[in-house]
Amino acid sequence: MAVILVVWLTGLNSMRVIKTNIDGVVIIEPRVFGDERGYFLETFSRERYRKEAGIMHDFVQDNQSWSRRSVLRGLHFQKEKPQGKLVQVTSGEVYDVAVDIRKGSDSYGQWVGVHLSDENKRQLWVPPGFAHGFVTLSESARFDYKCTDYYNPGDEYCLRWDDPTINIDWPIKFPLLSEKDARGLLLEELP
Repeated sequence: MAVILVVWLTGLNSMRVIKTNIDGVVIIEPRVFGDERGYFLETFSRERYRKEAGIMHDFVQDNQSWSRRSVLRGLHFQKEKPQGKLVQVTSGEVYDVAVDIRKGSDSYGQWVGVHLSDENKRQLWVPPGFAHGFVTLSESARFDYKCTDYYNPGDEYCLRWDDPTINIDWPIKFPLLSEKDARGLLLEELP
């Protein structure tokens, strides 16, 4: 029993961090330990995520959403108190998108998209200053995320999911949108 414990503890020290085309946005593939009984993985460790993924922020709020197929949520952001988000899917599959809306940034208006699922167990780090959203590709999906600042409904905005200047290559053409998300702003209209 003690030998197995040592193997698990030493194995926890590694995860794969994949850089994207936008500086600061990274995909994280946690190390998964599994056998015929199931699996175990560590979804967050402050010191390791700081050291290996460069996430220097502290998290103050955890959120979870559930969506059915074709639901698109986003692209949301807060202006005065921007939230960084460490996101993952614990059931189902989504296509997750982060758009750089930091004025003056070299990658302003550019986006990163990644498939997140309960099978691939990937996480996406979306730094503060990005609009974020996802569309559900499976029958349903449970989406969990850690935030670096508190949700403030009076400070929340929505970037239009189909803004032609950003030109996100969503995997579906006719998503189900909330009324708020359907009225999202174009990049040129952001406050």
